[in-house]
Amino acid sequence: MDPTLEDFKRRKEPIRSPRGARGQQTPRPAPTKFFLPLNIAFYVCFASHLLAALYAPIQDCDETFNYWEPLHYLNHGYGLQTWEYSPEFSIRSWAYIGLHALPAKIAGFFGGSKTFEFYALRIVLAFICAATEVRLYSATSRTINPRIGVIYLMIVAFSPGFFYASSAFLPSSFAMYTSALGLTCFMDWHGGSKIAAGIMWFGIGALLGWPFSGALIIPFVVEEWLMAVVGQADLFETFRRFLDGGVRCLVVLALQISIDTFFYHKIAVVPWRIVAYNVFSGKDRGPDIFGTEPWDYYLRNLLLNFNMWFILAAISGPLVLFQSVILRQYPTKQTLLRTLTFLSPFYLWLVIFTIQPHKEERFMFPAYPFLALNAAIAFHSLLAWIGSTDSFIFGKIPTKLKLAAILPIVLLAINTGLLRIVGTMTAYRAPLRIYDSLNASNLTQEDNTVCFGKDWYRFPSSHFLPDGIHAKFIKSEFDGLLPGDFHEGKTGFGFFPGTWLIPPGMNDRNEEDPAKYIDVQHCTFLVDSYMPGMQATEHEPLYILDEEHWERMACAPFLDASRTGTLARTIWIPELPFIPPRYRRHWGEHCLLRRRKA
Repeated sequence: MDPTLEDFKRRKEPIRSPRGARGQQTPRPAPTKFFLPLNIAFYVCFASHLLAALYAPIQDCDETFNYWEPLHYLNHGYGLQTWEYSPEFSIRSWAYIGLHALPAKIAGFFGGSKTFEFYALRIVLAFICAATEVRLYSATSRTINPRIGVIYLMIVAFSPGFFYASSAFLPSSFAMYTSALGLTCFMDWHGGSKIAAGIMWFGIGALLGWPFSGALIIPFVVEEWLMAVVGQADLFETFRRFLDGGVRCLVVLALQISIDTFFYHKIAVVPWRIVAYNVFSGKDRGPDIFGTEPWDYYLRNLLLNFNMWFILAAISGPLVLFQSVILRQYPTKQTLLRTLTFLSPFYLWLVIFTIQPHKEERFMFPAYPFLALNAAIAFHSLLAWIGSTDSFIFGKIPTKLKLAAILPIVLLAINTGLLRIVGTMTAYRAPLRIYDSLNASNLTQEDNTVCFGKDWYRFPSSHFLPDGIHAKFIKSEFDGLLPGDFHEGKTGFGFFPGTWLIPPGMNDRNEEDPAKYIDVQHCTFLVDSYMPGMQATEHEPLYILDEEHWERMACAPFLDASRTGTLARTIWIPELPFIPPRYRRHWGEHCLLRRRKA
C-alpha cells in the first residue's frame, strides 16, 4: 500500500495529553527524519532566492509603478503615481506599501544609497520567502512523507517560477508567502488544531496582498465543515475555530482601513475596491482594457516556468483517483478526501484565472506552493508505483535500471529550469545596469531629468536615480495612460500630501493624458533601446544613432527577441562559434544617453 497521505487521517485524531493518568510520560512518536535538515533546506532556498534578489530583472512594469514608486515617495518625498493611487479611485493599499517602506528605510540608513535600499528590500523578501517554504517543507515531511517534502523543496529551489516570484515586490508574491503559511496550518496539527491560524494567514494574504488569493482557502473550508457535519469533527469546536480565524482577519482589516484612511484622507476599504473595479466596473473599465490573452496562456507560461513539474501537478488529481479506484491504495474515504482537498486549490485557481480574458504571469504566484505540492505528491506516487515489487508492470525491472531511467529525467527538469533562469538574467537585466554612471560626482543637478520614450515600461524605479533627479516621459507610440507625479508640496499640506491630493489627468479607462509628457528638448538624460534593423517612427526616433545630439553614457546588451529563435529565447544558449546562427541569441542594446552641449 502506498503511504503517500496516510498520515492525513491521523491528523484528525484527538490530541492526547503528554502524560498518562498517573502522571507518567506517555510514549511520543519518533522525531521525523528529514531527508534534508531544516537549516540546510533554508540555506538552499535562500541561496536560490538571493540570486533572484540580486540579479533577476523586473518582469512587470506594474511592480515598478504601483509598488516601488509609491515606496520611493514615502521614503524620499517624490515618485511616479499611477491612477490606482489617486484618492478618486484608491484601489491600492498604503498599508501594504508601508509594511515594506520600514525595512527599506532602515536599510537606507546603513547603505547610504537608494539602490542599496532596493536590493536590501529584495533580500528581505527572499529571506521571508525561503522561511515560508521551509515551514511548508517541514510540515509536508512530518505530516505526509519526507520524500514528498524533499521533492517539494527541489521544485521551489530550482524552478524559474519561484525564482521570479520569490523576491518580487508584488501583492501576488506576498499572497504566495501567506498561502504557504496557510497551507502549512491546515496540513499540520502538530501541537493542536491550527485552523484559526490558517484562516488568518489566508486572510492576511487576501487583505494586505491580493483579495482574489482568498479563493485558495475554499477547499479547506468545505472539507472542515463537511467533516463537522458528518460527525468526524466537533461542530461547535469547528465553529469556534472559524470564528477565531475570522476575528483575527477583522483585526487585520481594521488596521488596514485605518492606515489607508490616514493616507487617503477618506475611508477606503481597498480590498473591496479592488474586487469592485475588477469584477463589477462595467463597460469600458476593468482589467480587460489593459489587454487579453488566449485561453492557453497559463498552460504555456507554467510549462515554461515549471516544465515537468507543471505536467505532474496537472495529472496529480487523476493519478490519485486512479490509485484509489483501480489500485485500491487509499484505505479510507477520509484519507482520499484529505488528499483531494490538498490537491484541489491549484485546479480551482487555474480554472478561475484561465476563464478571465486578462491574464498576467504574476496572477499565478499565489498558487505556486500548491503547484509544487501537487507535483511532489504526483511524483512520489509515481516513484512508489514504479518502485513497488508488487507492480504488474514495473515489478520485475531491476531497481538500478529504474533509477537509471528516472534520474536523467529529474536532472533534465532541474537543468532546464536553471538554463531558463540564466537565460532570463543575461538577456533582460540591462535596465538594472545602466544607471550607475548617474551617481558620479558633479554629473547631475537637481533640475535634471531622465526621460523615457518607448522604453517607459522598462524603468526599474526612482531608486536607481540620484536624489532629486526625476523620471519623465516623452511621447512614444504608446497611447495609454502613463503615471504622473506624486504631489511634492510640504509647507501647509501636512504629511504625505501626494497620497490624498487628487492628481490631474487620471482616469480608470486607460485613456491617454497628453499632460503626462514633456518635450524631449527638456531632457538632460534619455533611456533608449536599439535593435539592428529597427526602423524609426514619428514618435520613436532612433536616439541612440543620433550622435549629433546624444552621447552614450552607459549601454548594456539586451536580447533582440525578434531575431532570436524560440529555443534561444526560452533557455540560455552559450555564445560559442559552433552554435548554428538560428540557435544563437541575437542582441541589441539598452542605453543611457546624455544630451550633448550645444
